[in-house]
Amino acid sequence: MSREEKPMSRTPSGSPSCFAMDSLKKVSSPPADIRELRDFTRLRKKWVGQLTSEKNRIQKVLESSNVKLGSVLSDLFGVSGRNILARLLEKGCVDKDELDECLRGRLKTKKQAVYDSLLGTLTEHELRLLRLLWKHVEELERLIEEVDQHIDRLLEPYREEVDLLMTMPGVKKQTAAVIIAEMGTDMSVFETPERAASWTGLSPGNHESAGKRKSTRTTKGNPHLRSALCEAAWSAARSKTHPLSRKFWSLAARCGKKKALIATARRMLVIIFCMISRKEPFRQPQLI
Repeated sequence: MSREEKPMSRTPSGSPSCFAMDSLKKVSSPPADIRELRDFTRLRKKWVGQLTSEKNRIQKVLESSNVKLGSVLSDLFGVSGRNILARLLEKGCVDKDELDECLRGRLKTKKQAVYDSLLGTLTEHELRLLRLLWKHVEELERLIEEVDQHIDRLLEPYREEVDLLMTMPGVKKQTAAVIIAEMGTDMSVFETPERAASWTGLSPGNHESAGKRKSTRTTKGNPHLRSALCEAAWSAARSKTHPLSRKFWSLAARCGKKKALIATARRMLVIIFCMISRKEPFRQPQLI
C-alpha cells in the first residue's frame, strides 16, 4: 500500500467503523409508484420513436414508387392521408372518383394535385411491405394508447403537481408525467436547483487550463428528463411574446439556437423546482 492511500478504519471484527459508514452519502430511492411511472414513460418514449421510424419508412417506400403524397399533404397520417393510404393498400391504386370520399376540409380544393401525386406505380413487393408496415403502425398506436391510459391512472395521486406543471408554457400532460417520473415530487432530494440541473445534465461544463477556457460542454445527466425539457423549451420558444421565448431568441442571436435551447431548458428546470417545492403555479418572470 502506498503512502498516499489511507485504509478505511475498521473494528476488531473487520467491518468498517461507524465513522466510516457515516461519511458515505445516502442514496435516495423513489417510491414504488414513481418507479412504475418511470418505467412506463420511458417505454412510451421508446414506442413513440419506433412509431415515427415506421411512418418515415412508409413515406420512403411511397417516394421510391413515385407516389408523392408527402409533397401535397402536410400530414400524411392525418384523416385524409389515412383514408387514401387505406384505399391504396387495399387496391394498389386510387381512382379519381374515390378521392372525394377520402379528402376532408380544404384538401378537397387540391383534388387534382392529390390525384397527380398518386400516379406512381406500386409493385406487389412494395404493397406487401407497406401493408406489413401499416399493421405495425396500427399496433404501436394501440399500445401507446394503452400505455397512456395506465400513465393517467398512475398520475392520479399527483394530480396537483400535474396541474401546477401544466401552467408553464410548453409543458403538456406527457411532459409533466416525464418530469414527475424522473424527478419525483420531493425536491429536498436535490437540495438546490443547481444540483437538480447538474443531475439532469443541463449545467455548463468548466474545462479551463492555464487560464484558457477550452470547452463548455454540458455535463452528463438524465437523458430522458433532459430531452423532455428541451422539447418543452423549444415549444415555449415558438411564442415570441412570452418572457421565456424572448430569453431564448436573445441568446440564440448571440450564441446560436442549440446553446440557447439548453439555457432555456435549464431556466425552466429551476422554475419547475421552485413550483413543486412551493406548490405554486407558474408566474411569468421578468427576464432580461
